[in-house]
Parts: sequence; structure tokens; C-alpha cells
Amino acid sequence: MTLDSLNRADPDAFVAALAGIFEHSPWVAERVLAQRPFADVDALHAAMCAAVADAGETLQMALIRAHPQLAGKAAIRGELTESSTNEQRGAGLDQCSPEEFAEITQLNADYDVRFGFPFILAVKGHTRSSILANMRARLGHDRDAEIAEALKQIERIARFRLEALLS
Repeated sequence: MTLDSLNRADPDAFVAALAGIFEHSPWVAERVLAQRPFADVDALHAAMCAAVADAGETLQMALIRAHPQLAGKAAIRGELTESSTNEQRGAGLDQCSPEEFAEITQLNADYDVRFGFPFILAVKGHTRSSILANMRARLGHDRDAEIAEALKQIERIARFRLEALLS
């Protein structure tokens, strides 16, 4: 799909095309619909990020909680979105050793208990070891810092997904 075709798409097609850019949150695309046409991917991404920033804590937390755990139960059961599956596979999370998988599982559980939402990292460009290092380090943050970091990582994920969608 091109940005030009997205700009010209009917409202339902526009929202459908962008529904997965922010995990299970088509409301983000709905909120930027009236801002078309977008001059470039940067403008579209900025508008979508602004919609998230302006959404308020309830919707932001719903967006954060819509993300799957890295190498978690949904991945094992094959229940991830295609984008999430490809992102996690690209970081090698589908090739974890039993020790790596056990550590990721424990860190995911510890993180969820501490913060009440899943650990989120834009894994593109990461390795299993850098993901584990991030998980360990971020467990030491306070909740407000982690909410801000989760939203920052979601913005990065959205940018990668937009670039993949719009050729």
C-alpha cells in the first residue's frame, strides 16, 4: 500500500489498514482520520503518536495491556498478531534455549507483578541477550518511568509497522 492510496481510502478502509499499527487499538487510526491527507510517513506517525499522547491514561493503559508478553503464552499458542509474530521471530525469540526461555518467562512474570502490564520493547535490532538485559534493567524502574518507556517503545513499534505497511 502507498501513502497516497491510504490518504484516498474511504474511512473504513483507512482504519482497517492502520488498525494493527498500534496493537489491537484501531481507535488510534480513527482519531487521525480527519487529519488526512498526510504529507509523508513522518506526519502520519506523528499524528498517531499525538492521538495516543492525548488519549488519557485509561486508553493508554489499555493500549499498553493490548501488547503480548515477549515469548509468552500467546506466542507459544500461536495467538500473536502477524506483526508481533514476525517481530519476535526477527529478534530470535522463537529460538530461545530452555534457559533463556525460563529467564524470559520469570522476568515477564516479575515485570507484570511489579507494574501491572506486560514488558514492551521494540525488538527490531535486538538480540535475545539484549532483550534479557533490557528486561533485567527495567525491572528496577518506577511505575511512572515504565509507563513512559512502554509508550515510547509502542511508538517505535508503530513506526516500524508503518514503514513495513507503506511502501
